[in-house]
Amino acid sequence: MRTFEYTACADWSGARGERPPGLAVATMQRGHAPKLDRASHKWSRQDILDWLIMLADTQTDIIIGLDLSFGFPFADQKSYFPGWQESPQTARELWAAIDEACNGDPYLGADTFLNHAQVRRHFRHSKDDVGDLFTGGLGRLRAVEHHQRITGQANSWSCFNLVGAGQVGKSSLTGMRVLHRLNGRIPIWPFDPVPPKGPVIVEIYTSMAARAAGLPKGRSKIRDRAGLIAALSALNAPHPRRLHRYDDHATDALITAAWLQSAAHDPALWNAISNTHWNAPVQKTQITETEGWTFGVI
Repeated sequence: MRTFEYTACADWSGARGERPPGLAVATMQRGHAPKLDRASHKWSRQDILDWLIMLADTQTDIIIGLDLSFGFPFADQKSYFPGWQESPQTARELWAAIDEACNGDPYLGADTFLNHAQVRRHFRHSKDDVGDLFTGGLGRLRAVEHHQRITGQANSWSCFNLVGAGQVGKSSLTGMRVLHRLNGRIPIWPFDPVPPKGPVIVEIYTSMAARAAGLPKGRSKIRDRAGLIAALSALNAPHPRRLHRYDDHATDALITAAWLQSAAHDPALWNAISNTHWNAPVQKTQITETEGWTFGVI
């Protein structure tokens, strides 16, 4: 398994507006403390896209974790949006469809796609606005989400649920626009093989990094210096200088960048899809072409 000189985490947000407070980026060089990039700067999604393109252009030796889902459920019904004849058939087709539909949405938003007559039927938009094809309960889950719920590694929400503090659908839709606009400049695992050099992007859940740092399930958010130092110490990472702010977006990004320093060098995590024993027949090629996988789930 290759090693990386740098690790990074982008804590994502699908909120409306140019610079939503949920965006944060942290990087860590091997042997150094993790740091917030542009600590006093409010990121936009376009800023992060520009930063990723810069990493591609400079062929920086870095693994970048993005805190969003790279695909929607597909394997369970062999379609992202059953009943829609034009439903995309691969993750890249999905990213392209979202970006094309939302070309006029400002700040890489995704409202237009969600309001598509066929697409909106599959989502829970609010307590009183539930699409007739939303499956109820948690909503449809990807193979990786089913697996991590069974093993207890995480309690992922369905991307089709847009209600509640834990919803990830809007973040994922806006993030997929960024993945499409990268236009192949950076390999995206597991859709692409890990390159022998240069940057690579993986999907992560910051809560998994928090658990690895010793934070209890359901209480993984840190909003003070003492908590951050304790979490980084558990990951054998030096702690940074005092931050301008200690909100959970900043600390999530720092802890995850530190966690990736060891996780990225674990071959078992890169081979997790092949090594997983499925409870239902799922073609692994479907996962690597349509749904993706959360790095760190085994």
